[in-house]
Amino acid sequence: MKGFRNARIYLPDLGIVKTSLAWENEKIKEISNNIRNVDWVLFPDNLIVVPGFIDKHVHGANHSDAMYPHFEDILNIAKTVASEGVSSFLATTMTQSKENITDALVTIRDYMNRNVSEGAEVLGVHLEGPFISKKYKGAQIESCIVDCDLETFKHYEQVSGGTIKQVTLAYEKNGKELVKYLTRKKIVSSLGHSDATAAQVKEAAKYGATSVTHTYNAMSPLHHREAGVVGGAFVTDSLYCELIADLVHVCPEAIEILFRVKGKDKVVLVTDGIEAKHLSEGVYQLGGQDVFVKGNEARLESGALAGSTLKMNQALRNIRDVMPNFSFTDTIDLVTINPAKNLFVDDYKGKISVGYDADFAVIDEDFNVYMTFSKGK
Repeated sequence: MKGFRNARIYLPDLGIVKTSLAWENEKIKEISNNIRNVDWVLFPDNLIVVPGFIDKHVHGANHSDAMYPHFEDILNIAKTVASEGVSSFLATTMTQSKENITDALVTIRDYMNRNVSEGAEVLGVHLEGPFISKKYKGAQIESCIVDCDLETFKHYEQVSGGTIKQVTLAYEKNGKELVKYLTRKKIVSSLGHSDATAAQVKEAAKYGATSVTHTYNAMSPLHHREAGVVGGAFVTDSLYCELIADLVHVCPEAIEILFRVKGKDKVVLVTDGIEAKHLSEGVYQLGGQDVFVKGNEARLESGALAGSTLKMNQALRNIRDVMPNFSFTDTIDLVTINPAKNLFVDDYKGKISVGYDADFAVIDEDFNVYMTFSKGK
């Protein structure tokens, strides 16, 4: 067994407690002050052990993208995002040709089947498109956008080896049967890149949709005569809301409104990171399109935002600054137990508890990351 001795550890219902913890065979074995025969992992007393972060919406990092059909690119993303405290993530695709999406899904499937021991764990795939709205395409490729189609999705599901865990879709584009099917398979239907009305959002939730993709961005806005996807998300308590907290995609006031309406238990921080993440300013790619990165903004030549270069631990700092009434652990929940619940993996991920995966981030109170463990590695 390996473990942390007499460390500050964030435990569910207890907060930050000084205790010891041991893990074996990828799982947390014991939490107590009387553990014996352990290979201790040592670090300074000022650090805190929290659950490993989960990023359910990240396209790439460090010159790699989940759409690149190469094992090395998925591994590079996994190793890079681990430096942010991320112990698991959804490899996120985008709207491209059916052939390109298929190639990407096969690559991610084969990567997952190899049980790679380096970097963060790939929990599965977030299929962002192609079932979206042209009106709110954002940085997605318009010529490849199609209406929701169950048979097309079943093709993607089959070639992915059943690894798709979330689908971003425009419900108003013939989405009812797809949402019903995803719900039966415990795959997250996430409403995004959508021109849906608030009534359609509520209907989608009735049929099992449980998430809103990068809330506020690429969707019909809140208006007093038609509340749109944003208003529908606000009034549908069952929906989790993704949030890109880079202070570019969403301003501080909009972040505060979201928390006031949804509460801290229904917001999930995501990075929507692209291959430019962890790199300097310059020109990069997203779906074969040039992306121009300057400062902390990534935009197409048209000016449209094209994902982000946000690191997950920086997102936590931004939330701390915008929401000063949140406790340290409140903020940690936004990247741990909340996404775990949204993805139906909260019975083994998202908190530090006996029997759960040994996923940890060792951080200081300013969210600097010193170590990340994924299944004990």
